[in-house]
This record gives sequence, structure tokens and C-alpha cells, in this order.
Amino acid sequence: MHFTAVACTDIGISKDTNQDSVLMKHAQCSMGQIFLGVVCDGMGGLSKGEIASATVIQEFSKWFDQELPYELENLDMYVIGGKWSLKLKELNVKILEYGQKENIKLGTTFTGILFVGNQYVIAHVGDTRVYYIGSRIQQLTTDQTFVAREISRGTLTPAQAKTDKRRNMLLQCVGASEKVEPQIIVGNSQRGAYILCSDGFRHEISDYEIYEALNPEVLTNKMKMNCQVEYLIEEVKKRQEQDNISVILIKTE
Repeated sequence: MHFTAVACTDIGISKDTNQDSVLMKHAQCSMGQIFLGVVCDGMGGLSKGEIASATVIQEFSKWFDQELPYELENLDMYVIGGKWSLKLKELNVKILEYGQKENIKLGTTFTGILFVGNQYVIAHVGDTRVYYIGSRIQQLTTDQTFVAREISRGTLTPAQAKTDKRRNMLLQCVGASEKVEPQIIVGNSQRGAYILCSDGFRHEISDYEIYEALNPEVLTNKMKMNCQVEYLIEEVKKRQEQDNISVILIKTE
């Protein structure tokens, strides 16, 4: 697999700081190309959310540089997923203890994907998302939110959830939960496009609009990819989205 990727993060129209953090790492090995993408959304209602998101990003950047080479000697994406899950649980405790020491609340979502050759592993906590676009758009991660849980229980419809005052209420996040249980997904990568995004990106635009702008046929080169992402971010801001907005777009071919 060959990976072409762009990342954009925007403070948005109302925040004083950008509490989102993004990470992209690209390398080559004997199995082909390797790509790591991570989006972390520091908790908007919590002080120092940018510290939490940046701390997690730094740890995964270090993991890519220092630990991934050893994993490649006997590659098992399920093993990597398990180690990522453990790392996120350790970071949850570390950030929680820091917050208690400083008497502040801070936390972050985490959504990361690692491609090695024709395989991927995703780890996910919170409501940042991974989408795959081929012939249609498909959400790969499951939102760990109050409204997503109620939709699955049948007590809320998707339409009701969009306007529900509790739509941003997370069931867990790294650094502000007593414990976290990351969602781990392992799969075979396909030709198309993968999107990682914070919730600020998707609240004010539809899946159809994302598909129309970011389907693989439109993404002819890196410049076009960047333009399409920036176009959607500007649309989101025009529609008065209040949150920070972050996107990583990966074309696989």
C-alpha cells in the first residue's frame, strides 16, 4: 500500500486555544510503507485540555520511533492493539494523577490508526472518529458518548441525538475517567480514503458532504486533498461550529 496524507487543525471561531492535537508519522520498511495517524481532542469543558492531548500525542510519537521497530520483527497487529490499549490506560492514570496534583480537570479523546503494508489497527477512546471511504462512506469507530449509547438502546433516534443537549457527553476519555477501555479494531486496508477527525469537524456537515468532497476519485494529488479538507473546514466554520476542528486524510492505493 502507498499512503498519501494531509492534516489540518483549526482553532475555529470561538475558542481561545486549540485543544486538539494531531500526529502523522510515515516510514518505509521491508513490508512496505508504514503510516501512523492520531487525532486527540482535548476536553473543551475541562481546563488544560491541550496538555492532555499533547501528552498523549508525544507518547505515541515516541512509541513509533522507539518501539515499533521491534514490533515489526514479528508483526502482529492484535499484539500492537493490546499494547496501545495498555498504553492508553497508563496515560489515563498519569494524566488523572497530574490533574489531582494540580487541582485541575483535564482529559482527551484518542483515535489512532497504524497501517503496516496491507493491515491496519485502530485504537479509540471517546468521540473522535475514523471513516473509510470507498464506494460509500463508513464509520469504523463507535462513539463512546451518552447519545450513541441511547441510540443503540432505542431511546433516542439519530435525528434527536443531533440536537440533544447531551450530545457531547462522553462515557470515557483519557485522563478524566476512573478507567478506560479502548475500542481496538484490526482489519485489512483497502484502496480508498481513511479520515480521522475531531467531533468539531462533523457536527455541521453530513456524511454525504464528506463523501462528495473526500471520495478517492476527487483526491487526485496531495494539493487537492489539502484543498478539499480546508474547504470542508471553512464550511463547518460558516455554519457556526463552536469547537476546534481537526482532520487527517489518508489516501491508500
